[in-house]
Amino acid sequence: MNQETKKKSHTREYVESLLVALLVALLLRSFVVEAFKIPSDSMVPTLMTGDHIFVSKMSYGVRVPLTRKWLMKFSPPKRGDVIVFRYPNYEQDPKKKGDDYIKRVVGLPGDRIVFENDQITINGETIIHYPLEGVMPDPNNKRKLLVKDNPQDPKAKDFPYMPYYPSWSSNMYFVEKMGERYHLMQWAATHHPVTGEVTIPEGHLFVMGDNRDNSSDSRDWGFVPLENVKGRALIVWLSWDHDQGGVRAFRFGHIIK
Repeated sequence: MNQETKKKSHTREYVESLLVALLVALLLRSFVVEAFKIPSDSMVPTLMTGDHIFVSKMSYGVRVPLTRKWLMKFSPPKRGDVIVFRYPNYEQDPKKKGDDYIKRVVGLPGDRIVFENDQITINGETIIHYPLEGVMPDPNNKRKLLVKDNPQDPKAKDFPYMPYYPSWSSNMYFVEKMGERYHLMQWAATHHPVTGEVTIPEGHLFVMGDNRDNSSDSRDWGFVPLENVKGRALIVWLSWDHDQGGVRAFRFGHIIK
């Protein structure tokens, strides 16, 4: 084999390796996991602006790539899941067609949800909120807020700290039980409770942000068709602190509850 033939052979191997790597990456992104960047504060304190997360594309089934058609369906979204989905109401707002949103599943198909003062009742069962006490800046880490262990809150010990948020002192924090999940949520000090009632149609979900007074969600633009769901949020793999600069290293590997 002459030198020119060897050179062509090495070039071909390089190109083939690159194509295989691109194909594997495409398959992983289409069927297994996709990266997603949190663009707003609507899920604070669960997710922060600047969090980079991985979303499981196989939690609810397997789709034909680049379509909404299912190749195979698994279990549907559960109450309390944090999901990524395509914006559903683009007919009224065409600029948002194709945009991805992230919210928490509150209502499932057929559920009857009643909003009354600060209470959310789903099918006659009131959603429980445990208030968090002693939220304060961590003197050893400017990017953290410490949370005092509350004996009256059986799950407070699972949330010993939160990411720093500029308006943290203007909010009220809670551990909320949604389905089988316990998670953080907040109300603004100027909280204005919603009153009303809604029944979720078949094939749709009702979603809300954990930053309840600063979230555009199903209370504003309606239900999310199940076919719009892209996957379930799994883990934070990188987190940029847009408020103070730098990275929130303690967020790396954070499991999304």
